[in-house]
Amino acid sequence: MKACIKWNGEARFTATSGSGHDLVVDGPPEIGGRNQGPRPMELLLMGVGACSAVDVTLIMKKSRQQVSDCWVELEAQRAPTEPKVFTAIHMHFVVVGTALVEAHVKRAVQLSAEKYCSASIMLARGGVAITHDYELREA
Repeated sequence: MKACIKWNGEARFTATSGSGHDLVVDGPPEIGGRNQGPRPMELLLMGVGACSAVDVTLIMKKSRQQVSDCWVELEAQRAPTEPKVFTAIHMHFVVVGTALVEAHVKRAVQLSAEKYCSASIMLARGGVAITHDYELREA
């Protein structure tokens, strides 16, 4: 896996993924940014959420669950001093579908957390307390 981060001046960068996708990253105004893109730590948090959401939806599909929508709401706490690492992340999954079986949703979230989501597992092994919960909604 590769990526390239190119400085565009001030606190703005263009991040290019190995698969050729660009994303603007910017800092807050207090460090010279213009708020034209997410902050680096926001990208990290979004990456963890996306990694887990991909797992959950794929596991639900393999379980033959009729999922029509799925998202994960994340909330992270950071250390108060430099380096302001994540200390805790809570992931709240919302799974929408028809006749969903709660045991399947619970298992999908658990498998992502314990076996498949390399991003969250890496952070957890580094000391970040990661918690999960979920809710089911009928489509």
